[in-house]
Amino acid sequence: MRPAALTHAQTSWAPELFPPLLAPATARLRSRLTARVGPDGAVRDPCHSRVLESVLALNLLERTGLQPQRRTRLVDYLRAVATTDPLDRILVDLALTRSATAGPTAGLAEVFLARAPGFTGARKHAMLDATFALYDLLPWRPLDPGAFDLTGLHCWAIVQVTAVKIVLADAADRHDQISDEDVRILLETQRQSQVWEDNVLIHLWALHALHRLPHTEHVVTEGVTKAMAHQRDDGGLPFVANTDTWCTATAGVALAAARAPRDVLHSVAGHLVSQQQPGGGWSYTDLAFQTDVDDTSVAIQFLGTLDPVRYREPIRRGEQSLMAVRNPDGGFPTYIAGAASEACMTAAAVDALTPKWQRHHAAIISGLEYLAGQQREDGSFPPDWSSSRLHTVFRALLASTRNPGHQPAYLRQLTKRIMTLVLDGQNADGGWGQQHGETSDPISTAYALIAVCRQDDPAPAARAATYLLSCQRDDGSIAAISDSIGPRPLRFTIPILADIFTLLALSHLDRRINERVR
Repeated sequence: MRPAALTHAQTSWAPELFPPLLAPATARLRSRLTARVGPDGAVRDPCHSRVLESVLALNLLERTGLQPQRRTRLVDYLRAVATTDPLDRILVDLALTRSATAGPTAGLAEVFLARAPGFTGARKHAMLDATFALYDLLPWRPLDPGAFDLTGLHCWAIVQVTAVKIVLADAADRHDQISDEDVRILLETQRQSQVWEDNVLIHLWALHALHRLPHTEHVVTEGVTKAMAHQRDDGGLPFVANTDTWCTATAGVALAAARAPRDVLHSVAGHLVSQQQPGGGWSYTDLAFQTDVDDTSVAIQFLGTLDPVRYREPIRRGEQSLMAVRNPDGGFPTYIAGAASEACMTAAAVDALTPKWQRHHAAIISGLEYLAGQQREDGSFPPDWSSSRLHTVFRALLASTRNPGHQPAYLRQLTKRIMTLVLDGQNADGGWGQQHGETSDPISTAYALIAVCRQDDPAPAARAATYLLSCQRDDGSIAAISDSIGPRPLRFTIPILADIFTLLALSHLDRRINERVR
């Protein structure tokens, strides 16, 4: 994600080609984000309410008769929520009316699954079925054993798959399919004083499953109390409590690129170092232990950009964590070794490893080859952890152009396709939408701006900067829709990420305007 130095084939762009308010607007955004760094060095922002978790919680409270006041607030949230998402609309209608006509429409599952990676399809289909089974809308097909295979799954997926299986087995009166090991897996998540892994969605699924089993009343009651502690002011529940480690790592990269004060940057680094897990990786938030390639890659990038000598040991351990999950195909999965490799995670890992080109040469080259093999003819990549197709695109471009001395034909084709896709996708207002032809939004535009800073024509970047400045509020923050998704393809909202990625993009632009070839 970090800005790249200009190469001898590139020239800096003239400042007069860009909006005159670009520098002060960038400075205001930098000040805004700097002020969000807490005394402990963390950048914190809670996750907003979401329909799915709110519906799951309401259904659970109705079934258990617990916490009627909280239940009323959930109903108020669902009545007031404004959503255009087809699945959300169906779930809200179902939760509020319990009408059979509010059930899944033809083709809903296909549309839903098309926006998620193919290897997750069976599990996501089962989750949809279980959601509707909570309202006695049973799936027409028998349980698919493949949807409940735990092979190669990380701990969150294991719990969710197990819970969904129990809900569907109970709905189909197939209790023979529920094992003692299934129950043990779910009970283990309830032994902590807070929501397990800070993941509200998985916690709610575990409670729904446990509620269907005998002698679990006390566990479910305590679990409901933990879940409802996360009820937001609007009455809804979020997907996760927060993504504070992710926000801190990405903010660190953006602030370093924007030349924020060094003492602030070292404070951010100190917090990240304190959150590094024993195995060397990072999770998405303070209270979770499941590490992932994305958080680890960005944390490494930030620490290496700030001071590779001072943070040598955390960087080394982080690199070891990445290499430990690298797959034989050259790609990197999101969570654990042996899971399916993904283009975005591979781009993230390769980009983090490039400062140590000689040490990690084989992993970098094989990762780039994997990326090229995953690219579609239109320049895009398979779905990742963003609802914007430009997310993997800009990260793949950075990873593939870090070393100007290594540009074989397959990488030249990869970057050419990316540039064609990005330049052809710019809207008349200067921005980009999450998908081609969609309305412009700041986060997608930030991703695209980072990409166009790697080509020669300044005009697309100037139009993008003008659009981004039009989205800036008086306090310096950026008004934007979210692109974060989890579980895929469900979108959730952490507002500060719009500030972070816009500042990062404007800092890439600043380097292209003001930096000279070294």
